[in-house]
Amino acid sequence: MDHYHYISSDVLSLETINQILLENKSLALSEEAKVNIQKCRDYLDKKMQSQTDPIYGINTGFGSLCNVKISNENLSQLQENLVKSHACGTGEEVPNAIVKLMLLLKIQSLSYGNSGVQLETVERLIAFFNHDVLPVIYTQGSLGASGDLAPLAHLSLPLLGEGEVYFEGKKVHSKELLAHFNWKPIVLQSKEGLALLNGTQFMSAYGVHILLKSYQLCYLADLIGTISLEGFDGRIDPFNELIHLVRPHKGQIETAQRIIDFLEGSQIINQKKTHVQDPYSFRCMPQVHGASKDAMDYVRRVFRTEINSVTDNPNIFVGEDTIVSGGNFHGQPLALALDFLGIALAELGSISERRTYQLISGLRGLPAFLVDNPGLNSGFMIPQYTAASIVSQNKQLATPASIDSIVSSNGQEDHVSMGANAATKCLKIIENLERILAIELMNASQAIEFRRPLKSSEFIEQFLKSYRTEVPFVKEDRILHYDIENSIAFLRSFEIELN
Repeated sequence: MDHYHYISSDVLSLETINQILLENKSLALSEEAKVNIQKCRDYLDKKMQSQTDPIYGINTGFGSLCNVKISNENLSQLQENLVKSHACGTGEEVPNAIVKLMLLLKIQSLSYGNSGVQLETVERLIAFFNHDVLPVIYTQGSLGASGDLAPLAHLSLPLLGEGEVYFEGKKVHSKELLAHFNWKPIVLQSKEGLALLNGTQFMSAYGVHILLKSYQLCYLADLIGTISLEGFDGRIDPFNELIHLVRPHKGQIETAQRIIDFLEGSQIINQKKTHVQDPYSFRCMPQVHGASKDAMDYVRRVFRTEINSVTDNPNIFVGEDTIVSGGNFHGQPLALALDFLGIALAELGSISERRTYQLISGLRGLPAFLVDNPGLNSGFMIPQYTAASIVSQNKQLATPASIDSIVSSNGQEDHVSMGANAATKCLKIIENLERILAIELMNASQAIEFRRPLKSSEFIEQFLKSYRTEVPFVKEDRILHYDIENSIAFLRSFEIELN
């Protein structure tokens, strides 16, 4: 197995990224990427020797200072000043897993040969990735247009020997890090600071991270929802493929088939039912879960395009002998997609909590709050409160960030995407979804014990057997916080194949 992933013009897919992370692969530049980067840099150096006209961001100021011409002898200082002055992040630190993705995606974007960076600069970023040198970046500060300026400035500071990084489990100043590896600070050349700071890698890294988690939790939502269906003594009829073939949304068909597969061989689902219908939270799982799946597929397509794109400004086209200033840094496609994804994930949590509520309601022969001797025992009364509280927070977080815009840079940057806020909100939503599903699993696994001696399918019984090693059946009241935390840890240990 090749331990390296070679950066090239080949499409970087979600599956490839997942493989890089799971197998802890190192990065290396392909010969194609090296040639593209060097060719662009040589072109820009030659261009600047004869260039007298202003070119935005290369020999001018930035933003509303775009009309201020900078002399050639100050171009390196201009780029260093840019990185330092834009490192204005604040708030919580970005999780290290997302910082590592930011490095990967920034390297990929710079490798196409349209950004004008030095080969040395890209190779240093690769060294950071390979040695798990993770710059300290903050969640607040990006407007999601003009690029993720503040977060990417913090990503770039260690190239200059500035800022802080995490290395070998410790936060250290970048000067210490450079000394450890005997690296010299990078001397930025014309345009390099702007190439590093312009771009959507903060939003993109969040999106990729959330998407990878989304596919895992979407599968688990189907599985846990099926266990709840069994605990509630629900009917199999709503999952009949005939229903879904006459309304053939892809996610709906996939969800119904998955639930049918989960239930194969179940004694509980096949026993005679006394009720004609189930509540929507059970009966409409294909329609609701399926709609979220279809939203995820749309978001996945958006991010696939984005992470294989050049998103800094201006763009250099060597073959056409032209440098064009445009707006590929604008995060609107990502802002809309992240808002959509947040809504889709929030809905998976909303319907999950409703199934939990039904399970504790004393219906279908289940004891109130899923515990013997209710009254003396409160049982699963309060975990539903917890789930409801989290669901409510997700509804608040799902309010779109992309509908907002605040004018910046003296009116030059008069419409921004707010995609960075959409990204950080979406991460919180999916973390909340994991907790909601963990609470549903606690309730569903408890409910199914009241259906004994009947058994569910072999697959579900094996899943529950593994779960019971972490969270035992609740016979009488105990501190359920620990059960919730253990349930969350159990879900995190569950891996699915990405396709």
